This record gives sequence, C-alpha cells and structure tokens, in this order.
Amino acid sequence: MVTGGRAMGRIPVTATYRLQLRGGVGFAEAEAILPYLRGLGISHLFLSPVQLAREGSTHGYDITDPTRIDPVLGGREGFSRLAAAARGQGMGLILDLVPNHMAFDVETPWLADVMRHGQDSRFARHFDIDWASAGRAGGLLLPMLEGDLAEALADAVVEQSPDGPVLRLGALALPLAPGTERVGTGPEAMQRLHDAQHWRLRHWRSEERRLSHRRFFNVTQLIGVRVEDPAVFEDVHALIFELIAAGEVDGLRIDHVDGLADPAGYLAQLRGRVGDLPVWVEKILTGDEALRGWPVQGTTGYEAARAIAQVLSRAEGVAVLDRAWRRATGFEGDFAQALAQAKADVLAADLAAEVTALVGLATAALGEQDRGAQDRGALADAVRALLAAFPRYRTYLDGGAADPEDLALMAGTVAAVPGELVATLARLVTGPGADAAFRTRFQQVTGALTAKAHEDTAEFRFNRYLAANEVGSDPDEPVMAPEAFGEWFARRVAEAPQAMVLTSSHDTKRAEDARMRLVALSHLPGEFAAIWAVAAGLPAGGVAANLRWYIVQSWLALWEPGRADVPGRLAEHVRKAMREAKEVTTHAAPDEAAEAAALDWTAALCAAWAGAPPPGVARLHARGAVLSLAQLALKLMLPGVPDTYQGTEDAAFHLTDPDNRLPVDFAALASGGPATGFGQAKTALLRRMLALRAAHPGLFAQGAVQVTGEAGGPLELVRSHAGQALRLGVDVGGAAAPVWSFDGGEAGRVALWLEAGPGQGRRS
Repeated sequence: MVTGGRAMGRIPVTATYRLQLRGGVGFAEAEAILPYLRGLGISHLFLSPVQLAREGSTHGYDITDPTRIDPVLGGREGFSRLAAAARGQGMGLILDLVPNHMAFDVETPWLADVMRHGQDSRFARHFDIDWASAGRAGGLLLPMLEGDLAEALADAVVEQSPDGPVLRLGALALPLAPGTERVGTGPEAMQRLHDAQHWRLRHWRSEERRLSHRRFFNVTQLIGVRVEDPAVFEDVHALIFELIAAGEVDGLRIDHVDGLADPAGYLAQLRGRVGDLPVWVEKILTGDEALRGWPVQGTTGYEAARAIAQVLSRAEGVAVLDRAWRRATGFEGDFAQALAQAKADVLAADLAAEVTALVGLATAALGEQDRGAQDRGALADAVRALLAAFPRYRTYLDGGAADPEDLALMAGTVAAVPGELVATLARLVTGPGADAAFRTRFQQVTGALTAKAHEDTAEFRFNRYLAANEVGSDPDEPVMAPEAFGEWFARRVAEAPQAMVLTSSHDTKRAEDARMRLVALSHLPGEFAAIWAVAAGLPAGGVAANLRWYIVQSWLALWEPGRADVPGRLAEHVRKAMREAKEVTTHAAPDEAAEAAALDWTAALCAAWAGAPPPGVARLHARGAVLSLAQLALKLMLPGVPDTYQGTEDAAFHLTDPDNRLPVDFAALASGGPATGFGQAKTALLRRMLALRAAHPGLFAQGAVQVTGEAGGPLELVRSHAGQALRLGVDVGGAAAPVWSFDGGEAGRVALWLEAGPGQGRRS
C-alpha cells in the first residue's frame, strides 16, 4: 500500500477543476491560478496526464515513458512545487492515469527496446502484441510508410544512436537488432537488413487489413498495454505510486477503463496498492446501465450531463424540430437505424483489423470443433454480426463466476442475430468452453465499436437535435420526464454519492453553454425554423441539407458577437464533423472538393450573419443562458463531486476537441471576473453553490429529492435533510429570500433558496 505519510490528513474532495496541460500550460501556470480556484470554492486541481508524452503532444494521452514526468510541463521538481503550493492553499491534486495504452512510436523507450530485441526484450510482454501473428508476418508490423518499401529503403542509411544502431528513413529512426547492421550497401543489402529485424515496415494503409498489436480504438499510433500482467502493472504505475507515497497526489481518474483486459481485476489490484485514495473511472454508462460494484468512488459523470440535458429539453419542441428536419433533409428512420449502419461501416473500415484478429482467435479456439470456423469469410461475417448487435460498451467476464447481467446481455445479443455460427462465437465469450483470448479481445472491441460508431459516426449523421448528440447520450431519447429525473437523482444519492458530476469535459462534443443553446431550440423551435429558412436561402453549392442543418446549429452554439475567430473555428469543426460522419469524406481519405464546398457554405453563412444575425438568434441565446444556469444549478444540487472544466465557470461556447482546448485568460478572470453579465451570473452561482455545499454537506450528500413540473420547465427541485430544504425553481416565480436568482426576462428565471428548520428562520 502506498498511501504515504500525508494520507491521514488528506483533503476531502468536494469540488474539482479540470485543467488541460500543454499548449503553454504547465505546472508553473497551474500554480499561479491556485488562489483564484480556491476563491471559487474548488478543493482539488484535476490535471490531464503529466507523464512523458510524444514530442509536441497537445493532450498527453500518447505517453512514451510512464516512469517520468514530462519536462515540458516542469518535470518532477515542478510537480512537487505545484503539489506543495496546492497544499498551502488547502487544496489537493488529482491525476489522469492512462493504463490502457502508450504511444506506438520509437520515442517510446520500452517499444524501441522491443523493436531492437524482439521477444527477448524485457518489455516484450508489456505491450499487447500478437507474437504469433507477428511471427507469421516476419516481425512486428509497423504501418508507418507513406510510399513503397523499396523506394524508402533506397534512401535509407544506418546510423548510430546512444542506444545502438538505427535505420534512418527520413524522419524515422528504427532500432536495429544487434549485429545486423553490417550488411553492406545497396538496395539488396538494405532489403536484407530490413528482413533481419524483429519488425516489418508496411504502408500506413495496411492498418485497415491487419495489425500485430492491439490499438486504442482505431488509433494505430497508440498500442495496448498489458497491465493485467503483475510485472507490467508495477512498471506502468511505479511513478504514480511514488507520487502517492510522497503525499503529492490525492486522487486518480482512470482513463478508458473499458479498454482494459479485466477492469474489475485491475481496479482491485489498484485499490490494494493505493489504500483509501479516491479513484474515479471514465466509464460511459448507456441507458439504465449501472456501474458495477468496483472499488471506486464512481464514474467521471457523463451520465449526469445526459440526464440534465434531457430534463431541460421539451418533448413538443423536439417533435417540431424532427418534422422540420425530415422535411428539409429527407432523412428517414431513427437513430437506432443510423447507428446500425454506422456500426457496419466502422467494422468494414476503421475496425477491419480488429475483426481480422478476432477471426484468427476464433479459428484457433474452435479448431476442428466447428466446420464453419474453417470458412474465414463466414466467420468474419459472424464476428461482425455479433459485435454489431451488442448493445453496450462491453461485458465484464474475466473467467470467474459470470455476472447474470452479462449472461443476459450476451443471450439477448445472440437472440437478435440468428445463426449457429454466431451462437458458437458467443459461447467463446460466455462458456462453457469459453476461450480467454477471444473473450478478452471481443470485450475490448465492443467498446471500441460503440465509441467509434455511436459517438464518432452516427452522432455526426443523425443531426436532428444536436443537444442530444453527446458522449453517453441516445439521440432517440432526448427528453426525460421530471418524475423519471427525480427517480434517477434518488438512485444517485443511494448508489453514487461520491461520483463526479460533469457538464463539460475535454471529450464532450460541445461545451455546456453551447449545448444549452441547442436545448433552447426545443423551447423555441419556431425561432429555429425561421433561422433555418434564412440559411436555406443561401446557395447550397451541392452541400447536403443534413450537413447544412448541422452547420446552422453549430453556428448557433458557437457564435459570440465581436469574436473574429468564429469563422475559422467553425470551419475546422465542420471539416472534422464531415470526416467523422464518413459519408462523403474521411480522415484517412479526405475528399477535398466535398470539404471545400461545405467550407465555402460555412464561410458564406458566417459572413452573412457576422454583423446582423437573423431575428430569433438573440431570443435563443437568451433562453440558452437561462438553461445554462439551470444546468449548473442542477449539477450542483446532485450528490458527489462537481467537476468544472477549465474556463467553464465563465461563458463557454466551444465545440469538440480541439476547440475546447483554447487558452483560458485566467489573469482576467482572477482580476476582473467574466466580461459578460451571463458569465458573471454563472461564476456567482458556482461560488454560492460551492459555499452552500461546504456549509451543509449532509444536505447535498444524503438529502432526499423531489422533482415536480414539466420537462424544460416550469420545474422545481427540492433537496431536504435534517430540517433544511434547498429549492431550485426554473422558469417559475421564486419564494422569499432566494439564495441566488437570475431573471432573464422573457427568457425565464432561475432561483435558489434555502429554508432552515422550524424556528430558525430563513437564510439567504
């Protein structure tokens, strides 16, 4: 156990502030804003990954050496200074831990050693490499070439590096096996040199067919790590355990827990090493799925963002938008149908290599048991069918006693896809006769498929109401009745009292205030219809109506008067959205003509509306501001740990990454506060509510909840405990002595007020 000497005095985690390091933000910059954050009521600074990442990394999730803190951030000394400064402010640090993958790059020392020594490397078992497949291919496959291998080798030279000889091919410097560098010169010699290595260079497009390593989702540049191996677990976490033992880390967020071979086993092992240190997992819960009984505080909170957006949306308004969207675009079907097609598309392209790997594992597992297993085409079809029919991120079968929920999920999946071969494959997952290798990889791939098909494909095609197109959301279920929200809230009190609660993150598709502007469309669908009519009057230039519908919503979510960067930011977002949709262009094979047409239309829209937006925009934005404050109030009424993403204490109208990593002017916020009345109201609400939570912890952690009204408002939520009640009213008249109120005129009103017990009067 590595809880450290300061564990007994650990600061309770009551409110976190997520800071994205890199891009000019390191430990010194983080230290400078600690007094400001403490003034907001934040207890812990929540940092993106701090370990050494690929040179020039903009996010830090492409870790190259987990045993070192990145010097670009300030190194080990800078981190210790930040930790001490935080402690001096009465605050702590939470780290984002990435146990599932590392950078598939020669910058990664462990991987470079594997490339040099093959299976004899100490780190050969650290990475999820299919050595049998690599052996058949002649070595670890490196899909890194832009052109022909022979042409690349014609310009290759052997050089010496501090770690040994390397083969230099332009920017690539590939480690050579000891003793193989003395092969002479000329094309044939270079080919013999290449063929003598533990790796094989391939064109980058070969990743679509076959790989010899497990990757993160469809990102070939990120290689899976085998933390299920105890030795690998210790090596990967050595630095983290050191920081915890030094009393410099007060909590952990586990990135993409579903990508691990055995999440339950990993978390049990981690808990055994960190004692009572708080741990949260990035886990996307779908529908009514509950978090498994893992030894963690809870999830990072995407399900909370989903529920809040649902209860603030109006069903009748969504129905009006639906009819208008279908008339404008000719779109037919529901989101479930769009998702089914997206899954088929992703399995055929982005995850084709994963299907190939599963077919190989199934063939090895079945052997002579099933004649169908010898038909690789039929087996591939069955693998794709089973993957596509699975309704969640994954099951959690690890070889022990199977959870009835997992067995039921697999049984329902098989029932949805008739066929004996599909049933045979399912038995490899659930047993009897389960195959551990197939089961593990299948569970990892279902999560990758759900993420890529649902969040990164279908949600960029089904563009009806973008407020419902979020991480963990279901666009077919955009609204939640107040009664259902109250029941969900009560379950949070009972089952997730320490979970994080977020409304924005580095992964959300839209920042919280941008999302509420879109929720406002369900309140004022007539205003949006008028805005769409104006936009539809612009020459389409061959751009599909569904994409233009998406662009108009994105403009509404993003636009702020006086910001010159709106056209450029929107253009980059549109390009990304088109490639994610994978209908006319993709990241791997961009259609420049199609993208140019869409960007021209986007530019024309921005130019036409730059000085004088259409009538109705102001009303939608005003309603969005009220909804944003209601969203923040609901978030802060929930039990658990409210998490504030950097800059969102102020107005935040960003779109998806990388737009949501724009610099935050902390100096201005600390000295003068937000520049707009809405931003000032938002910051004031955050401060007031965090102060209330600190003064009345029992009310927020254990208080009963009652929700009445209508979805979208008028809505009232009451939390009560030990003779006190905190009330929130949205779009309704307030009672006496509100703790905080915001009156948006026609747009509506948000009010909070605290009632003391009998004879104690009211507190404001």
